Amino acid sequence: MRELEAQVAVLLKRLQELEGRQAKNSHTSNQPPSQDKPWQPKSERQKTGRSSGAQPDHPGNTLKMSAHPDHTVHLSVTGHCTCGQVWDDIPVDTQVTRQVHDLPAWQLQITEYRADVKICPGCHHRQRAPFPTHVTGQVQYGPRVHALTVYLNVAHFVPLERTSEILRALCGARPSDGTIALNLNLAADRLQDFESHLRTALTEQPVLHADETGSPVNGKLQWMHVVSCAQLTFYGQHARRGRAALEDMKILPNYTGILVHDAWSSYFKLPAQHALCGAHLLRELRGLAEHHGQVWAGALREALRTVYHELKAGTLSPEARTAFERRFDELLEEGLLANPAAPPVPGRRGRAKQSHGRNLALRCQQHRAAVLLFLHDRRVPFDNNQAERDVRSWCVKRKVSGGFRSAEGGQNFARIRSYISTLQKQGLSVWEGLVSVFTGDVLMPNFNL
Repeated sequence: MRELEAQVAVLLKRLQELEGRQAKNSHTSNQPPSQDKPWQPKSERQKTGRSSGAQPDHPGNTLKMSAHPDHTVHLSVTGHCTCGQVWDDIPVDTQVTRQVHDLPAWQLQITEYRADVKICPGCHHRQRAPFPTHVTGQVQYGPRVHALTVYLNVAHFVPLERTSEILRALCGARPSDGTIALNLNLAADRLQDFESHLRTALTEQPVLHADETGSPVNGKLQWMHVVSCAQLTFYGQHARRGRAALEDMKILPNYTGILVHDAWSSYFKLPAQHALCGAHLLRELRGLAEHHGQVWAGALREALRTVYHELKAGTLSPEARTAFERRFDELLEEGLLANPAAPPVPGRRGRAKQSHGRNLALRCQQHRAAVLLFLHDRRVPFDNNQAERDVRSWCVKRKVSGGFRSAEGGQNFARIRSYISTLQKQGLSVWEGLVSVFTGDVLMPNFNL
């Protein structure tokens, strides 16, 4: 009888695990939204009572009249009035203006450089005038064409062949896939100095965010890592996800500030002070409460949301903070009681696999200071949204045009993307920056933040 009861218990536990796995989505776990089943709107935000859309006093982006139009077309009143008066004989009373903002017709502008060659009458030395540094071939595309190919491929994830088709449609040029690949290689090579300064600048920031996502290379899974803050972004492509990749990026192994992340074990081996993402914790607590009936998880989630919104609104008192921390510890103890430790499996080495609820409660206990650091240091955000926003563009790239054919291609793409993202964050022109890369005078962002 006892053997039968034990088998039933094992089967019930297995059934619960399978049901929980089936119910997982981006709102109840770390699963990406792309793997969700039919979409259901759920948000951790509290309702404010304001209507959706732009709020009062929002400046808007309405197209405005220009005080200095490039071209003016005069429209005269001609013919006759209904009474028979000839309009040509009547002076103009006033004018009504309308403006059309449009692009000029695109076509390649061909510039021919003619370098003088002179011969010295004395020694017969032949001397040629130097060409500009970016003019290296007898016939070639210019820096703006090169910049446009990189802009489309790296900033907007357009594949090589489609990039070529877009240029042909716009201006009649159709660079080959090889030419575009050479542009990417050249841009990455000229941005080495930028990347070196970027690494140094990131290690000097008080708070950094880190995350990673899969990035296929030649059909095999590799990883794209991001280390960022509000003004700077570093991307690194690597075959590994863990410590080897972090050391290869040469940023986090020497960083001693605050690092916000999602509790990936490799980050805890770094010398930084750790802060864990509260948004990840809320999603996991929701999953335990809704799909496993864990009452303590629902209570902890609600308490955590409440204290966060009070802190954000500036209404959190020291007494309320202390009461929350006490409640936090109590609920974790309840979680451990609701999820007792699994006994060792006879004949199997290593630790017994524990339930998700127990692992979560133990993690929050072990890293309590990192989970609650946002309560004690106003520099620390509640979530890791900065890194997740930065990593999202890489997920879009993976969906639109897949992975990379070589590790070198992924690394080049990462360096150029780091440059583009940093320029965007600082309000600098990505277009002017990419053109500057191909003219040989790279526009550098501000590293002294």
